[in-house]
Amino acid sequence: MIAPSASNDRPDVIVIARSAIAAAPIAEMQALCDALASRQVAAHTTFAFTEQGEPALRDRLRERIDAGARRIVLVPLLVPMEPGLANWIAKALARWQAADGKPWPPVLLAPPPMAMPGAADLLALAVGAADHHPQPPPPPLKAEGSIVPAQKHRVLVCHGAPCTAAGAALVWGHLRGEQARRSLRTAGEGMMSAKATCLGPCSLAPVVQVWPEGTTYGGVDEAGVDAIIERHILSGGIADGYAYPADGRKQRLRRTGA
Repeated sequence: MIAPSASNDRPDVIVIARSAIAAAPIAEMQALCDALASRQVAAHTTFAFTEQGEPALRDRLRERIDAGARRIVLVPLLVPMEPGLANWIAKALARWQAADGKPWPPVLLAPPPMAMPGAADLLALAVGAADHHPQPPPPPLKAEGSIVPAQKHRVLVCHGAPCTAAGAALVWGHLRGEQARRSLRTAGEGMMSAKATCLGPCSLAPVVQVWPEGTTYGGVDEAGVDAIIERHILSGGIADGYAYPADGRKQRLRRTGA
């Protein structure tokens, strides 16, 4: 067990996971943070999500910085670990800090717990506990019916390797958060959203496409998502600063939003 350090030397810790919207997994994250807090290795322990779910990582960072955190450690609960995670988190942190326009404390990315010594012992404990763990109920034998969605717009967020490395998870998380917050499924002509494995123009990562128009947007960040929602989804136009024409020519990424 790691010995607790002096309180003024302890970082604020944010445990990060991909997504959660239901009460049970959010409660599980809180319980994990409470257990970590009892080890006295952090001045403050909380959680955030990089994709869908509240609180988003950016919002949680702002909260801890406003609270006077002197150092922040991000602990990723991602299995398997995304190879580009460190890269797109570094880019996102730089972009968010620049947008804030004020100094930030150091923000460090910890190694994933499952890559640490002792992870195999933890997995062995899980195997041994399987006989006593509640099992999911059997699925119903009769298939239920589904309503075909009537929403006009389909927003696809590329999750191919280049887009993932460029921050597609953050783009997806912000889109899904705004979709829920602004009731975009029913606003205007309505929209649905989905991940795509590859949308083609990898040099424009992160790439987003909006259908039925088939408009391709590149270099999309949170501001780009907001522009696409306002100008395309809700107003029926084009978010020009992020749009790239399908004219058969090679496209190069412009400065974001230019």
